[in-house]
Amino acid sequence: MAAAEGTSEAQNSESESPKLSDLLDRGWKLFEDVDSTNEPTGSNPVQVKVKRGLLQLEEATRMVAQLDLFSRNEELEEIATADLKYLMLPALLGGLTMKQVNMAKRLEQVQRARVYFLDFLKRCKDYNIMKFELPKTKENSADTPEEEGSGPKPSFNPPDLIAMATQRQAKIERYKQKKDTEAKLSEIKAAVESGQAEDETIRDFYLLNVRKWITIALEEIESIDQEMEILKRMDEFKQNPPKPSQSQQRPPMKPFILTKDAVQARVFGAGYPSLPTMTVDDWYEQHRKQGVLPDQGIPRSAADIDNEEREREEKERQIENDDEEALQKARDWDNWKDTHRRGYGNRKNMG
Repeated sequence: MAAAEGTSEAQNSESESPKLSDLLDRGWKLFEDVDSTNEPTGSNPVQVKVKRGLLQLEEATRMVAQLDLFSRNEELEEIATADLKYLMLPALLGGLTMKQVNMAKRLEQVQRARVYFLDFLKRCKDYNIMKFELPKTKENSADTPEEEGSGPKPSFNPPDLIAMATQRQAKIERYKQKKDTEAKLSEIKAAVESGQAEDETIRDFYLLNVRKWITIALEEIESIDQEMEILKRMDEFKQNPPKPSQSQQRPPMKPFILTKDAVQARVFGAGYPSLPTMTVDDWYEQHRKQGVLPDQGIPRSAADIDNEEREREEKERQIENDDEEALQKARDWDNWKDTHRRGYGNRKNMG
């Protein structure tokens, strides 16, 4: 009876503690849900899933460390097929960490995610799963000492076009590899999830996922490095904000005239052709007093009126008497008006 009770208690304790594979599968599933959701990343439901996924994967990571599943002294072929999927634990942790939204702790979050991704890449490098270059770290940069007598490096270095072209080509290759890997994964994913796939197919499935995450981790680290620079500068700006310039209040400037001397200023005004010298009402009143407005007419003397009347009567008389010279002038004038518009010869006041 006591033995039966002991075995039942042991079964209950085993059922209460989650299995390593269950922890990984739950965390992986939560990451896929968060990564494919249409809801905002900062929404409460999404952040709850992120937190749950991190807890699941962190617990699985502690269990893997206790079991000591991986070692630098072994080859990739020596890893059991069932253990291959645990290689992705750091990558999934980094991916979920990047999904966290907390601007107050953003720098800390991206730094932690970078550590996860870099740990994943180092482990994949140890097993020669894929050819790639590890991102530079402080340790890597410190391993290249400066040559003696080289002196301090200039503050500005011209861009290395060869290095830029190499990086661009590497990104293109990674993109192609990622697309090929995703296409192969979609072909065998259904068979693996159904539980009817062979051991070789399952092994290929997990290795393809690891290769896919290698390209993702390399891209994420590049993005993290850029974001860290921005966040650090923002922190420096907050700690040492620029002091406001204490410029003295200058008195308003007096208007000045763009002329050589005061005499010329009095003659030409302020020096601006479009600057008015009087209002419209003042102009109208001035011309009204002079009697030169269009509705007032232009006053003429009686002598001018008599001269115009005599000239008109003389022209009419000559035409009535059939004066050849007067008739010819009249015809010429009519012909000239037919080929010339009104005001053609008036060049007065046209500059």
